[in-house]
Amino acid sequence: MRPKQIPGVPVQERGGFHDTESQKNVGEPNLLAQNFDVLKKRFFSINEWQQYSGEGSAEFKLYNSAGVPVEGAPEIGYFIRIDIPGPGESEAKGFDWVEIINISHHLSDHLEYFLITCRPSKIPGNVENNHIAHFYSSKATSTFMISKTDEQIKAAVYGRNESPNYDARFIDKIRNIFIAVGGMMGTAKIQWKTLSDGLLDFD
Repeated sequence: MRPKQIPGVPVQERGGFHDTESQKNVGEPNLLAQNFDVLKKRFFSINEWQQYSGEGSAEFKLYNSAGVPVEGAPEIGYFIRIDIPGPGESEAKGFDWVEIINISHHLSDHLEYFLITCRPSKIPGNVENNHIAHFYSSKATSTFMISKTDEQIKAAVYGRNESPNYDARFIDKIRNIFIAVGGMMGTAKIQWKTLSDGLLDFD
């Protein structure tokens, strides 16, 4: 299986990848628009993503470039601290970090979508630690997407160029290898599927 070619999603070059998508068909135009408005609010409320994913899922917290927690919408250059179930990166006190490198919006007659692309990063505001604080290397990206067509809304996560992060202390390298390989074999896709499904749960 090959990765989907999605405008705005980085090209897959090497390593693992995944295309994780959830969709909901809505035939009534007004309801479709209402649902997409709710989805947009959820999509840009990163601090609340865990509540849509459910118990036992990863926790997401938004930070600015100085490493200060922030509320509200994400911006390019902000960071997301991720607390995934299981052992974390010891130098990062059990957390994984990504930097938001792109936010984009597309609108045409029959399609509208929003994208947020992130890549593994150092800990913002920490000048003493130059290591990538994530189990994937800095070449990897995760692109979060929501979209609306005339009859369907979708939430998706696209992982590209996923390989273990060796830019870490020895014990963290071992941890990164195990988690990265597990993620490349499908465990990460399960986590992202709970998020994409949860974002579309309007009941």
